[in-house]
Amino acid sequence: MSFVTVSHPVPEVAVVTLNRPERMNSMAFDMMVPLRRTLEEVGYSNEVRAIVLTGAGAGFCSGADQKSVGKPPGVEGVTRPTYGLRTMELMDDVVLTLRKLHQPVIAAVNGAAIGGGLCLALACDLRICSPNAYFRAAGINNGLTASELGLSYLLPRAIGSTRAADLMFTGRDMEAAEAREAGLVSEVAAHHDDDEDTDTAALARPVVRRAIEIGQRVAGFSQPGIELTKRTLWSGMAASSLEAHMQTEGIGQLYVRLLTNNFDEAIAARKEGRPARFTDTL
Repeated sequence: MSFVTVSHPVPEVAVVTLNRPERMNSMAFDMMVPLRRTLEEVGYSNEVRAIVLTGAGAGFCSGADQKSVGKPPGVEGVTRPTYGLRTMELMDDVVLTLRKLHQPVIAAVNGAAIGGGLCLALACDLRICSPNAYFRAAGINNGLTASELGLSYLLPRAIGSTRAADLMFTGRDMEAAEAREAGLVSEVAAHHDDDEDTDTAALARPVVRRAIEIGQRVAGFSQPGIELTKRTLWSGMAASSLEAHMQTEGIGQLYVRLLTNNFDEAIAARKEGRPARFTDTL
């Protein structure tokens, strides 16, 4: 049984599904190692223009597996401190891989996103959720810190420092409606009876279908335009100054404007009342 599956409901969108439903897709190494590898493989596909990340069963990802964590690769013969460093590096790499992918990644949060699962959702470029989804910074509930896998960097940037502090200090759940109001997700998918059906195939769920629709819309735009937009979106959040970042934006805009006929095609398409067809060529 594969703990990570990939499907292509349409050629331009890949759906990556965490597939340990009996463990709420908890982050055992047996799942995280193939997840990183799968994301890298899908990321190298030039046909895939957007990626959807979701979970099988009732949960998106319930964070660290406290019963059957498995064994990470490359730790034979190392001491306990080194083992800890290697395992943390592996987990960090999954988050960083999501951020480095050429394609935008849409988290279709179908249920609980707890601890590391919240971090996975935050590492995606866009998040939507089902009505029964909820989010929890669970480390604090386990006698640890709430800060892990980039959470203390990503969460304040998603919902602001005050709301992030509330979740991180209290360990409480943020339900779907509040997550939408706070800006943690961009929308809550329309409710259907099968939202609560844990046996429903991932691709049939409304939240995943909606994520695929968003992915198809993204795929209709310029490929380098989308890639540069993703780069500047995230680099802007870490920029040292507005002036420095505007230089980066300007170079990217000129790059696509001067090396493709996309802008002329957009003008012509509006004039002719038809969808634009961006070829990314002159």
